[in-house]
Amino acid sequence: MDSATNIRVLLSAYQCGEGMGSVSQIGWEWYSRLSAACQVTLLTHIRNRPALEQSGAPINHSDIIYIDTEWFAGPLYRFAAWCFPRSEHPKFLIASLDFFVYDWLAVKHSRQRLKAGTVFDIVHAVTPVSPMAATRLHKLGLPVVLGPWNGGLGSLSTFPEIMKAESKWLYPIRNFGKVIDWLVGSTRHAAMILTATQATRAAIASASQGRCQSLLENGVNLDLFTPAPYPPPTTDSNPLQIVFVGRLLPFKGVSMLLEAIKALTFPVHLTIVGEGSERSHLEALTAELALTEQVTFTGNLPLNAISAIMQQAHVFCLPSVRESGGAVLLEAMAVARPVIAVDFGGPAEIVDDEIGVKLPPTSKADVVNGLITTLTDVREQPQHWQARGEAGRRRVETHFSWAAKITTAIGFYRQLLEAKS
Repeated sequence: MDSATNIRVLLSAYQCGEGMGSVSQIGWEWYSRLSAACQVTLLTHIRNRPALEQSGAPINHSDIIYIDTEWFAGPLYRFAAWCFPRSEHPKFLIASLDFFVYDWLAVKHSRQRLKAGTVFDIVHAVTPVSPMAATRLHKLGLPVVLGPWNGGLGSLSTFPEIMKAESKWLYPIRNFGKVIDWLVGSTRHAAMILTATQATRAAIASASQGRCQSLLENGVNLDLFTPAPYPPPTTDSNPLQIVFVGRLLPFKGVSMLLEAIKALTFPVHLTIVGEGSERSHLEALTAELALTEQVTFTGNLPLNAISAIMQQAHVFCLPSVRESGGAVLLEAMAVARPVIAVDFGGPAEIVDDEIGVKLPPTSKADVVNGLITTLTDVREQPQHWQARGEAGRRRVETHFSWAAKITTAIGFYRQLLEAKS
């Protein structure tokens, strides 16, 4: 095929919606951008319909098939929320069982389209972004692309107080996805598996690793996250501006950042963007540490507002101790801000000394001390940290823009179709 516009893609995005959260945003980016280059039919959950229609969907002459599992998903989520009111991960793991009902119905509806004469060249399942999302879409008899997936990450044993709050004992339920995968043959029958990290690829069955290609699941909208001049150096009247963006959950490590700020001997202001079950606890800790005047909680904000807040920062900090991805790091890099993260999971593969600092994942005390040392260095060497931010912007432009990701994906499609012909 000479033109991407001739490629007919059946795109499955269980989560898909602009501004609905990180994974749903990934689904939206794939749909909105791929449909501008190919002939796309979107498979997605009916709960995404209001957000999609608000964004103008269907767009670019695409088609949408909505899958309704609310009769199962609603009671399941309420049960998970009742069991785990504070811990987001176990709640998410239980509620994720709805995906397998969605997938079964997605295959059924797609077969009906095929019988009616609709033609697809490629099937691409983009969300969920977890290897747990074993799909039966290969039953359609077409080349299937899975991912980019991001998962397979273990848990650190060096932060017991944090991981206890996250119900770490429930994580083995993730192996349920491997059982489903073995039963339905998702990775076994995939034409290509896109993996975001080394941990993800290692979690794929060895017999399927030869069909893996590396591609980060996250991308950046460079029209939205634009570079801005670095803020003036900090002084006694101009505090060091730090930003955190993310769900307020125990493993995100915001409490460690608050403890570090308490120990600093110069003016600091921290902006915390996001919501979550930990917010009330973090607000209470902020008051207990007498940091109320130095910390601002904004709640959830639209992406354009997050971009503006990042532009005002001297440094972006993500002290998460269990982060598979790290999209917010890429967004901070896109606005030319240096980044601080923990040397584990996705951030370990994104951050290096050229664009920021990785903190040792050895203990809570080590992270707090590392934050104190690093934030002090940001104050004392502003030109060095400004250069790190500029290097981050260059890296995002080269490797992590959504335009670059879509171009890469279309190249993979062509590769598979040429091999098939």
